[in-house]
Amino acid sequence: MVTPSQAGIMSVPEETGATFEENALLKARYYAERSGLLTLADDSGLEVDALNGGPGVYSARYGGPGISDSDRVSKLLKALEGVPWQRRTARFRCVVALVWPGGAEETFDGAREGYVTLEPRGNNGFGYDPIFFLPELRKTMAELPPEVKNQLSHRAEAARKAVIRLQKELSLARLPTDSEVKTPHGR
Repeated sequence: MVTPSQAGIMSVPEETGATFEENALLKARYYAERSGLLTLADDSGLEVDALNGGPGVYSARYGGPGISDSDRVSKLLKALEGVPWQRRTARFRCVVALVWPGGAEETFDGAREGYVTLEPRGNNGFGYDPIFFLPELRKTMAELPPEVKNQLSHRAEAARKAVIRLQKELSLARLPTDSEVKTPHGR
């Protein structure tokens, strides 16, 4: 496995898609074309029902360029002022895209349902983690230890599905039998 920079790719594609799937595919195609390798890319964000699914694909750019995660969280909480708890439903979504050198493409979705809190809680994670409440755990994502968050996150769910697909691909690849393997001394 190599990163784009390890493959000599220093440019980054512009995320112009209207959906997480479009952006994930756009990035995977971009790097696959430049590297000639099977490529995995993702796009993710927070969808808040009371904001008609926003910030959605604009999660990382919510509030404009150059603002901090803390400023984005504040902007989101301000947009939800007066919205009662039962209407503060939201989900973290992630789409992982796989693009093969020959052009085949597949995508895999992951989602984690929850609520947007009234104020930030917790110091772990990043982005909207301090205001994303998981009712089954009674904690925000930022209150969870990283190893727990990384197992139950939207990104982990999408990545698991992509890994299962890649494992299936590898199991379909025919490996040579012992009798077909030639050693330097003919043994």
